[in-house]
Amino acid sequence: MKAFKSVLKHYLQFVRLEKGLSDNSVFSYENDLKRYLHFVEQDLRIGNLSGITLQHIESYLQELTAMELAVSTIARNISSIRSFHEFAVAEQIAEANPAELIELPKKAQKLPEVLNATEVEQIIDQADRTTNAGIRDAAILETLYASGMRVSELTDLEMDRLFFEIGFIRVIGKGNKERLVPVGEIAQQALEHYIETARKKFINPDKPGKSENRLFLNQRGGPLTRMSVWNIVNKYAMKAGIEKNVYPHIFRHSFATHLLEGGADLRAVQEMLGHTSITTTEIYTHVDRSLLHQVHKEFHPRA
Repeated sequence: MKAFKSVLKHYLQFVRLEKGLSDNSVFSYENDLKRYLHFVEQDLRIGNLSGITLQHIESYLQELTAMELAVSTIARNISSIRSFHEFAVAEQIAEANPAELIELPKKAQKLPEVLNATEVEQIIDQADRTTNAGIRDAAILETLYASGMRVSELTDLEMDRLFFEIGFIRVIGKGNKERLVPVGEIAQQALEHYIETARKKFINPDKPGKSENRLFLNQRGGPLTRMSVWNIVNKYAMKAGIEKNVYPHIFRHSFATHLLEGGADLRAVQEMLGHTSITTTEIYTHVDRSLLHQVHKEFHPRA
C-alpha cells in the first residue's frame, strides 16, 4: 500500500481534525481503507487513484461479499471508500470519484427496544432517595429519560452546563457539537436535590480537583464512568423486575418514542437527540407505527 500511504495519512488527518470524527470512527475508516487500497495495489496492480474505475470498486465489493461480511459492514466500507475518493477530488489528487454511483446495500432496519412509561417509572422508583448514592442514581435515571442524552454525554456533564433558570442543559455531543436540551421539571428537581445534598458528600477533601467540575461523581470523588452508569441502570431494572434488556441507551430510545407517540414534531425530536440527519430520527416513527399495528391487531374485530 506504499503508493497510497501519503494520501491516506492526509485523509485521516482531515476526518479527525476537520470533520471532528471520534477516534473509533477514524480507526474504522483506516482499517476499511487500508484493506481497500491493498486490494487496489496488490490485486489490481493500480498505483494511482486516477486509475481506479467503478468496475474496480465493484470487484472489491464482490470480494467483501465473498467474505460473508454483514450488510452493515459492507455499507460502512462503501461509505469509507466514497468519502475517501471525494476527498481526493477536492484535493485535486484525482479528477473524478469512481465510487460516486455505488449504492449502499439495503439492510433490514432493526427497531430499537423501548420501555413503556410504567416500566421507566418502576425503574426510577427503585432508587433509595434516603441515601446519597440513591439520590445521585435517581438524578441519573431521571436525566437519561428526561433528556434523551447518550450515556457518554451524561458522564461528561459539567456543573456550568446546567441552566436551571431556563430549564435547559447544554450537551456536548458527537463531533463536539453543542445543543441545548430541555431537562423537565421532575428531572430538574432530582438534579437540584442531588447537587444540594449528595454531590458534596462525594467530593474528596484531599483531592478536591479530582472531580474536574463533573456533575456526577463516584464514591471516591472521581467522575462516573460509562460502565458505572450501565451498572446503575442494570441494578435498578433488575430490582424492578423488568425482563427486557435494559441499558442506558434504552432510555434514549424510550425518550424519542414517547415524544413521537405523544405527537411531538419530528424535527424537534431530532434537535433534542442531536441527530445530524432526520433519517436517523425517523426510525422512531417506525417504532410508533409498529405500536399502532399491534394495537390494531389486538383490538380490531377483523384485524
